[in-house]
Amino acid sequence: MASMGLNIDEQKAVDRFRKQVVEPSQTKLVIVDFWAEWCGPCKALAPILEKVAADYADKGVVLAKIDVDSEKFIAAQFQVQSIPTVYAMFQGQPVADLTPMRSESQLKTALDELLKQLPIQAGAGKGGEADQMAQMEAQVAQMVEAGEAMLAADENDKALELFTQLATQAPPPIAQKPEVQSGYIRALVANDQTDAAKAAHDALPEEVQNEAAVKAAHSAIELAGQQVDDSELQALRAAAAERPADTEAQLAFAEAAFAAGERDEAAEVLLRSIEGGGEEGSEGAKAKLLQIFEAVGLEDPWVSAQRRKLSIILFG
Repeated sequence: MASMGLNIDEQKAVDRFRKQVVEPSQTKLVIVDFWAEWCGPCKALAPILEKVAADYADKGVVLAKIDVDSEKFIAAQFQVQSIPTVYAMFQGQPVADLTPMRSESQLKTALDELLKQLPIQAGAGKGGEADQMAQMEAQVAQMVEAGEAMLAADENDKALELFTQLATQAPPPIAQKPEVQSGYIRALVANDQTDAAKAAHDALPEEVQNEAAVKAAHSAIELAGQQVDDSELQALRAAAAERPADTEAQLAFAEAAFAAGERDEAAEVLLRSIEGGGEEGSEGAKAKLLQIFEAVGLEDPWVSAQRRKLSIILFG
């Protein structure tokens, strides 16, 4: 990719692409996935690409993900018209358009043909075991990111499938990663498997339980434990509406509403309590709201939106 006559931002984009794709492709076959956070088909394809790349890692295949929103210049250079768009690259050049291949078997068939024709450096390569470990770490990070995106999009069954693969089938150094276990536990909670989530949490070593990501997952378990049946939820809702100054009534309903999946309503009640509940009531509601944020995930777009509302109340 030419870099002459580019502005600073474009040059930085080219440099990132060179490090992420061009340099590895000198000896590896790089699958380049052009995607975006808002793209549903991208999210559906992502775990398939990640699994195939992991399965073919020892054959010299790596995966590189290019977010078209943050890398508009790179996407334009490849004339990306729609997403997902997927290319296979070797020695800095596209060697196949993998976009039509949407299943694991189709992708593997295409890769098998390419590997027969190209002098791909299999295995760990020049970097030895350290290079192989770095590659594995990068792939796990991508899979965790994909799983978190699924949870944020309420694609809970897909998230559970992905995190189960990482948490129960991956080698121990991978399976015990806090971000892996956190995603696995929260995916279990999201799929109404609270008992299984608690068992998974309790089985972790103490040092893993004390990691921030796993503590967030434990908060999700605690909040899910507040789940009630529909009639009791309605009664708590009515009590909260009738006694707006009663902090305990507001907290009880917010907990039950969140456990029932009504997180917008739970947040609304807590924000209202923070705004008008007095010092003691405000602190209790704020603590509960922060626990909800932790359980959902601090990087989740919903949490970001609620935090902005909280900031307006607290700081004007």
